[in-house]
Amino acid sequence: METLKKNYEFSRVYRKGRYFSGRYLAINVLENIYARNRIGISVSRKAFKSSVKRNLYRRRIKEILRTGDFNLKNGYDMVFVVKKTDKIPEYHEIEKGIIDLLEKAKLIIKNEETNNQVD
Repeated sequence: METLKKNYEFSRVYRKGRYFSGRYLAINVLENIYARNRIGISVSRKAFKSSVKRNLYRRRIKEILRTGDFNLKNGYDMVFVVKKTDKIPEYHEIEKGIIDLLEKAKLIIKNEETNNQVD
């Protein structure tokens, strides 16, 4: 998975993409012309004043996306925006939030084999 680095890439996703919101995170999703997904993570100074906390949140999101066992559709730019909270949620809460957002955005490919099991 590649990352979005340039400001214009983030701006394009914000302007033209679809927006989905969860408890701790929001996601903007836009289809791209590439055959791979690109992600960006935005943690504002308003959300967490401490750079240590901002980077911890960013690292947790990256790790969840890197090790995630979900099957994502290809060809999307995704920007995860962290919402302001009093404390950083636990790892599993962030993971659940990301999965919920990806399901809302219909980016997770459902495995047909699990739905059609024969006893």
